[in-house]
Amino acid sequence: MQGQSGPVVLFLRLCLSHRKVVFVCTLAAAIFVMIQWTMIPIDVKHYEGARSERFGAVPGHRTEKPNIVFILADDYGWNDIGYHNSFIHTPNLDRLASEGVKLENYYVQPVCSPSREQLMTGRYQIHYGLQHGVIRNDRPHGLPLDEVTLPQRLKDNGYRTYMVGKWHLGFCKKEYTPLYRGFDKFYGFLTGSEDYWTHRRYNGARGLDLRDQDKPVLDENGTYSTHLFARKATEMISKHDQNQPMFLYLPFQAVHGPLQVPEKYLQEYMHINFTIDRIYAAQVTAMDEAVGNVTNALKNSGLWENTVLIFSTDNGARRHTGSNWPLRGWKNTLWEGGVRGVGFVNSNLLKRKGKTSDALIHISDWFPTLLRISDGSTTGTKPLDGFDVWDAISKGNTSPRKELLHNIDPFYDDQTGSYSPLSYDNIFNTSSYSALRSGDWKLLTGYQGAGWNMRRPYNNEFEESPDPPDKRLWLFNVREDPGERNDLSKMHPDIVQDLLEKLALYNKTAIPIFWPDPDPRMNPQLHGDVFGPWL
Repeated sequence: MQGQSGPVVLFLRLCLSHRKVVFVCTLAAAIFVMIQWTMIPIDVKHYEGARSERFGAVPGHRTEKPNIVFILADDYGWNDIGYHNSFIHTPNLDRLASEGVKLENYYVQPVCSPSREQLMTGRYQIHYGLQHGVIRNDRPHGLPLDEVTLPQRLKDNGYRTYMVGKWHLGFCKKEYTPLYRGFDKFYGFLTGSEDYWTHRRYNGARGLDLRDQDKPVLDENGTYSTHLFARKATEMISKHDQNQPMFLYLPFQAVHGPLQVPEKYLQEYMHINFTIDRIYAAQVTAMDEAVGNVTNALKNSGLWENTVLIFSTDNGARRHTGSNWPLRGWKNTLWEGGVRGVGFVNSNLLKRKGKTSDALIHISDWFPTLLRISDGSTTGTKPLDGFDVWDAISKGNTSPRKELLHNIDPFYDDQTGSYSPLSYDNIFNTSSYSALRSGDWKLLTGYQGAGWNMRRPYNNEFEESPDPPDKRLWLFNVREDPGERNDLSKMHPDIVQDLLEKLALYNKTAIPIFWPDPDPRMNPQLHGDVFGPWL
């Protein structure tokens, strides 16, 4: 042992006797190592992929701010998509959903404007006075101008913002229109519905409603709007400067009424007995094809790998068109058939793909969620009702949302004229048209009506509501009973009271409904036969 350690001892003695030399040599060696280290090639893409891990980025993919494409269908029913066992053919939507994350506990508003309002602001409509129905074409109102919109905030964050399709958030003044609410480019219409071919409204005030930026479009008479909007969206994609991230909002007119579709889409549905169902199914398939064309444009442009695509309906199917089966109710009701929406997300940035999510998500959640994944900020906005649900979607985490206010509308017209006051009315007026979900429980008050409607290729079934005409209170466990068939309000009065107290608290935060009288100055005949700002 002593012989083996001799050289070591000798080395230590030399170091002690020449300490200055050793120090200089050590310092030189350290500097040499540092210089060599800086010359080692670094996998920048791998580093940046790790840096953006919270967005679910795949190593090696581009990691700049993601492009965001939000596609909104109109009046699209829960049971009208292939993966919900529909007879309607939706191959593109089915494929996109199966490759991404299906949102099966996802909620929207029961009619058009409120869903769009909450998407744009992340706030419940009770907080800006639009809790009573849709924005009317002939009334001087719209999404309040002091509300910060999603495209405004994304634009502030370096995004180019595009919109193609239906606005329906007000146009009495130019400041209410898309180009003044955060969109760089707009091609579409301002009102709630129109002819798919002529792009004119024929009910009530009549006129043309199609714009490119702020100018009327006069040369597309005869072009089917689903095709037109898909074509304009693909043009914007192809011309987009890829040095900037893109936000594309594509709210189709489809499948809102009127029932119109090119003949070629009817061919695969000639076996359907009912004309309405045949045309509606063909409209859905035409929209599905349009979605496929838009996603192909994203892929061909090289944008797809860094894009988050979201598909959503704005509300359930109409009473006599489309199907929300097995859910109860339809558009313009607070039953699940009116507010539980078809939705999914497809993106390479998802950590988990090919999944189904049961996370509680609401359309108001997209505002903070999309700002989060785009490195944006909610600082400076009014208090949000939406939650950041990206981790729930991408990773399968528990949703931060535990509760959902569907609406409180004291102006709703109860046409039955029959109502027996309840003992609970000292907590919350149960004649008010309202609904709240908290956990698995859902409470509805006011006149609700509505039954169940199943539409099939060869026969349709309609079940009337079994409720007495004066019934104004329901409680359901919607996880166990999504069809809302078993009212549990008498069995759980403590839960009823708790949810009514929650409604009362929400109602204290509501501002008065703004519902102005019609303004005859809106008439398009006074403005060159074109719908547009009149104040």
